[in-house]
Amino acid sequence: MTTTTTLPNASAVQGGNPLKGLLAYGQSPWLDYIRRNILLNGDLKKMIANDGLRGMTSNPTIFEKAITGSDDYADLLNAPEAKTLNAKGLYERIAIRDVQTATDIFRSVYDETKRRDGFVSLEVSPTLANDTQGTLEEARRLWKTVNRENLMVKVPATKEGIPAIRQLLEDGININITLLFAQSAYEQVAEAYIAALEARMAKGQDVSKIASVASFFVSRIDTLIDGQIDARLKTETDAKKKELLSSVQGKVAIANARRTYAKYQELAGGPRWKALASKGAQTQRLLWASTSTKNPKYRDVLYVEELIGADTVDTIPPATFDAFRDHGKLRDSLTENVEGANKTMTDLEAAGISMKEVTEKLVVDGVKLFADAFKQLIAAVEKHAGVRE
Repeated sequence: MTTTTTLPNASAVQGGNPLKGLLAYGQSPWLDYIRRNILLNGDLKKMIANDGLRGMTSNPTIFEKAITGSDDYADLLNAPEAKTLNAKGLYERIAIRDVQTATDIFRSVYDETKRRDGFVSLEVSPTLANDTQGTLEEARRLWKTVNRENLMVKVPATKEGIPAIRQLLEDGININITLLFAQSAYEQVAEAYIAALEARMAKGQDVSKIASVASFFVSRIDTLIDGQIDARLKTETDAKKKELLSSVQGKVAIANARRTYAKYQELAGGPRWKALASKGAQTQRLLWASTSTKNPKYRDVLYVEELIGADTVDTIPPATFDAFRDHGKLRDSLTENVEGANKTMTDLEAAGISMKEVTEKLVVDGVKLFADAFKQLIAAVEKHAGVRE
């Protein structure tokens, strides 16, 4: 994947809006949030203009909070035709309308960036995370129904999700691949992307309009590992292991991401990607997800500041978005001290914590969390509209 590094313009960055400054480092800020009022009241357009916002992601939790925390959707929830739909059908009507509105607002960004940015993501039902065929059918249906070039359909990188991702990309559907925690899993989805584009190229199909991001989750890793470290420090008697455990606390998520970005750069220089790039293919960027800081001991913009680098995306929740605008510090941090990142991961294993076990647990937990959030969302729609599940 041939990367296009944009060197920072110091005069444009210093003293300006740090969110907009991310663009000078080649990173695109996306918003991890959607709600109808910001689509209609001009707030989204202001963020695009003033903050350099380049895209938007959604998920069931975000929609559930939007529906239960506002009257923004009363027109659809209370419409007579709502009674003819089940709760999932009504939710989809709400989500699809919002995503269509948002993609239309982002269309100018999509055009100006030559299809590099300007995307809005809509998730397949999390209940399909372990169902390859169900994922294929729902992703194709959502793609056709939304009917916008700058839609990305979100599919989790489960064992059953990866073959669906591979086929959907070959079909020409833009895919946001979620729930990535391990570098090995990232390598699988990178392979799926390359193989899908190669299959299209072999059939003489256009590869220049296909877009994909690999959403690599960050803070959840530190939350789980730091909890394990805290528990171990209370009982560990080996001084060396205690020292190792303390030395990696709060560092693993960033180290893991930096190592994975190094793998992205390696793939970018490979002959398979160069053949695709010659036909106009665009790289599958790493997208940093779960970038809010969960631990109050850490800086509230830690995961944004430490993962700034070329050809990446950061999808940022509203509170962190505002915090980074207010006091974020800009530097080309993503490629810093990769040797130190390797040492952190080695020390973690030496201290007796298996990264493989951690990431496998996070995928399982993530699927359950998303599925539970989806159930809550459907229950909220049922309650507000008085419709059946």
